[in-house]
Amino acid sequence: MNITAFIIYCVVITITPGPTNIVILSSVQHFGARKTMKYVYGATIAFGLLLAASAVLNHVLAGVIPNIVGIMQIIGSVYMLYLAYQIYKMNSGEAAPSHNTNFFSGLVMQFVNPKVIVFSLTVIPSYVMPYYSSSLASFQFVAIITVIGFLAFMTWVICGTVFKKFLQQHQKIVNILMALFLVYSAIMASGIV
Repeated sequence: MNITAFIIYCVVITITPGPTNIVILSSVQHFGARKTMKYVYGATIAFGLLLAASAVLNHVLAGVIPNIVGIMQIIGSVYMLYLAYQIYKMNSGEAAPSHNTNFFSGLVMQFVNPKVIVFSLTVIPSYVMPYYSSSLASFQFVAIITVIGFLAFMTWVICGTVFKKFLQQHQKIVNILMALFLVYSAIMASGIV
């Protein structure tokens, strides 16, 4: 196993802008890092659960993947469009919807996030199972990938905290850009393009 390629793949996929990371950035801007951490914890637990499910059920899911991916693409894209709309309509004069920062929202987002679903269904069978056959090895890699994901989420929390004043000064533009990123993510995840 090429551990360098594995780590690079995991870091690039988890740290690049996607629905979860964009919501984290927006939540830090509107609610602060402490409240956003509830969302991060939910997203991290769901991420780890999806990776574990992939490790355990890889062979069973192999025959069902096209159906699961198609359904998740539709559900995930609709949810991302909803989040894009919520972020777009936020402004500094009104309280933003609290669903973006709670534990349950972070948990649900990962289960309908096509980027995470596809990643979790491919990383274990592509990088781990060809080289390690034991359940213990698979779960060690699940733990490693989950930590990488958590660190990626924390990077977005830190960036949101560091640049909070700038983001608040240019809030409408930032909200429009984040909403557009989510719309782009929804279009790309939908399978249309």
